[in-house]
Amino acid sequence: MQEIHWTEQGEPRSARWHSEAGNPPPKRVQVADDSMNADVAYRLACEGTALLWRGDFQNARQLLQALARRADHKKAKGGKGRKVTAAKAPANATEAFHLYRQAQSQRARTLAMVLIPFEAGYKIPLRRAPDVALACNEAYGRGEDAFVISLRELQGLIGAHEWRKAGVPVAALGERIHPHYGVFSPVRGEYVQLVADAPLPKGASELAFDIGAGTGVLSAVLAKRGVRRVVATDMDKRALSCARDNLSRLMLDGKVELLEADLFPPGQAPLVVCNPPWVPARPNSSVEHAVYDPDSRMLRGFLSGLKAHLAPRGEGWLILSDLAEHLGLRSRAELESWIADAGLTVLGRLDARPVHPKASDASDPLHAARSAEVTSLWRLGAA
Repeated sequence: MQEIHWTEQGEPRSARWHSEAGNPPPKRVQVADDSMNADVAYRLACEGTALLWRGDFQNARQLLQALARRADHKKAKGGKGRKVTAAKAPANATEAFHLYRQAQSQRARTLAMVLIPFEAGYKIPLRRAPDVALACNEAYGRGEDAFVISLRELQGLIGAHEWRKAGVPVAALGERIHPHYGVFSPVRGEYVQLVADAPLPKGASELAFDIGAGTGVLSAVLAKRGVRRVVATDMDKRALSCARDNLSRLMLDGKVELLEADLFPPGQAPLVVCNPPWVPARPNSSVEHAVYDPDSRMLRGFLSGLKAHLAPRGEGWLILSDLAEHLGLRSRAELESWIADAGLTVLGRLDARPVHPKASDASDPLHAARSAEVTSLWRLGAA
């Protein structure tokens, strides 16, 4: 258990430190309240000094918003009205991606410096603090001791709780999927629609494997399409709990068996479906594991193990965005060589253009790559 230490009213104090991303506790901590000036707070945060809040909770939220504005502002803080020297344009898409991730990481570190104390039972001992016990219980389980957390992470938890209550409409299902905290939401409908539209191979109506179940959305689509038994796997206990909840809501839990496993369940199936993370880079948070996959570990693991888990004349459906190719992080030739090396052949491919907002946002640093992105369902069979 990691602890955070600080001095308050001349006395040393400590508490359990909580970070979903596994970030270490800040080494420098200063107690702050409503008298804290936003410019001073931003300077301290940039220098690596965390602010343990003792004032009004809503004022802490406003301070965090002020820090975000300063982090995004194009004027230097060292002098009013003085313009920041224009940064050199990245040489290529790969450099643009790494600069983008670096800027994201730095911004996240700065905004994580506003800290909120918790008492046992998930009570926040601050004026005008919301009751977040239910949201915390959903995400963390029972809370029996005091701890300290960044306000930014707490806001993410509260937002996830609201998403879980409201659910996300999925056109391919005609239903809502309710994502849990730390589980990637199926907001990109094109990959779900591809699974809904692809012709089922012979025998798939009896059994299919869903590798990396997440919210359970693809298992639900397969079950709705008439697959009598789906075996879905995931390594993340939160994902399995989320999938179980969604399948129960949709009254499909009798058709889907959930297993905690790294990639494949035992046996073979006429259809094996996988929607792995599509960008070979390091994730910065738990939910980013659905997007970022260092060294394409899950993608390569799925391809290398697929043939052994395909029934005769069965198909593996690889649902994958080609964004990594447009960013120069992985080539099409490299992907095709992994497919061939695994003893697989491409039987066909269905393509879809993403419709998420970033695909048409010209101000996005990665707009050139995003605007060219295509999500594909690769139909793979044993060579």
